[in-house]
Amino acid sequence: MRALMFAALLLPLAACGKGPAAGPVKTDISVDTLKQVTEKLSSDEFEGRAPATPGEEKTVAYLIERMKAAGLQPGNHGSWVQDVPLVELTAKNVTPLNITGGKDRISLNYRTDMVIGTYQVTPKIELKDSEIVFVGYGITAPEKGWDDYAGVDVKGKTVLILINDPDWETKELTGDFGGRAMTYYGRWTYKYEEAARHGAAAALIIHNEEPAAYGWGVVQSSWTGPQLEPDAKGDHMDQSKAIGWVQKAAAQMIFADAGKDYIQLVDAAKHKGFKAVQLGVKANVSWDNDIRRQASKNVIGILPGSEKKDEYVLYSAHWDHLGRCDAVNGDDICNGALDNASGSAALIALAEAQAKKGPAKRSMVFLAVTAEESGLLGSKYYAENPVYPLAQTVGGVNMDGLNLVGRAKDFVFIGAGKSELEDLMKPLVAAQGRTISLEPNPEKGYYYRSDHFSFARLGVPMFDGESGEDLVTGGREAGHKASEDYVTNRYHKPQDQYDPKWDWSGALEDLQLYFLLGRQLADGDMWPNWYKDAEFRGIRDKSRAGK
Repeated sequence: MRALMFAALLLPLAACGKGPAAGPVKTDISVDTLKQVTEKLSSDEFEGRAPATPGEEKTVAYLIERMKAAGLQPGNHGSWVQDVPLVELTAKNVTPLNITGGKDRISLNYRTDMVIGTYQVTPKIELKDSEIVFVGYGITAPEKGWDDYAGVDVKGKTVLILINDPDWETKELTGDFGGRAMTYYGRWTYKYEEAARHGAAAALIIHNEEPAAYGWGVVQSSWTGPQLEPDAKGDHMDQSKAIGWVQKAAAQMIFADAGKDYIQLVDAAKHKGFKAVQLGVKANVSWDNDIRRQASKNVIGILPGSEKKDEYVLYSAHWDHLGRCDAVNGDDICNGALDNASGSAALIALAEAQAKKGPAKRSMVFLAVTAEESGLLGSKYYAENPVYPLAQTVGGVNMDGLNLVGRAKDFVFIGAGKSELEDLMKPLVAAQGRTISLEPNPEKGYYYRSDHFSFARLGVPMFDGESGEDLVTGGREAGHKASEDYVTNRYHKPQDQYDPKWDWSGALEDLQLYFLLGRQLADGDMWPNWYKDAEFRGIRDKSRAGK
């Protein structure tokens, strides 16, 4: 419904576009700042900017230095930082995942066949003779009449789960779960949460590259080595003992060993009324955990408002990356130049430009968050422990990677059809002579994969948008090729490094949009809300009513 409404709104706007403007709109956003900050943060000196490492100390110090120079004030009651309590778990002595009780004994190796970890803060994890149950997509959605756990008791058992939503292969954006567009039910974080709610001892997601939106190499690099999570009361002992992923080929082996037809059961899981299947085989795995508790830091600067100091417009970006990772040709530093040194640079450049223009009526907050790569932990902590009340936060923009391949004729609203911020952005896009395109890969669920989601799920309207793939030079073919090249060869790999040959013209155009949207919010009186059928509307209405 939302997608069809958005398409109808798009037609007149697209029709009014007269092609891309002659060049980026003149702006005070400094390309030199973008280059300097991106290159600095992604240099080997910062060791990949992993939280709670010497790389973090250097990153936080540098961001504070740049925020001061930009003209901001400390954003946390006189401090530049907000402590984010985290606990680091490092798995060691991981045994193979042994599957028993079937035709043959299957042994799946750590890293190559499977990755495994835990949310539980405990020195030893042991899963012994845990019955395996295939629960399809692992979704319980009463409002949709869908329950993959209906009629089955998975307490103490291991659940095997498919990634994404049941209708992800649909070409249209309509269906029980939005068709091609992923919902939060399709995210791996939700699937582990739901498995724990049903008492599962272990939850293993079957990796499939297209619906996951990344290859096994990304899973391997992200899920091995030190893992961070919130340091919370109770040590997460209410969560499943084990969480992880298995290669699709490994899952097929498990099904075959259990005498089950993998293809047939995966197809059945796409349909309402699917019943979970006990495979008749058991999982066994164990490992030790090194435990380290520490606080990482969010960095916060503020440009106080001139009239409504207690109303806030938010810009955010995450500063962290993976740190040391699996070596490629001897290089074991995941520098994270695009992801997200470039977004951090955008935060500084926007702060400079907004400060240069002078105070707006409302205050503007510039938030660099930690531990996004560990599951949006820094933004989640801020949203749940806000320095500035969420009921008084008007809305904002999150930046997670810039367009570094040149100007685009189009601009994409990620998760289109969610909030009234889109109505404010449409004329800004049109003024650049650009059109609005639907997401080229809605099945990847990008709206739920970056820090704006932490604020959105608690009601704050957050805009997520980026250049489309229709490049001024080379068109859609060149744009799609560039996107695929990054995901395949650089995303979460040591190859995501600064390149002095990058074309920043597209980034400048996008940042002009973010600048103007933020300024319009900060100088205005409006309180944009979510559209009536957006999943966050009720939360915002309740928040604003009780502010």
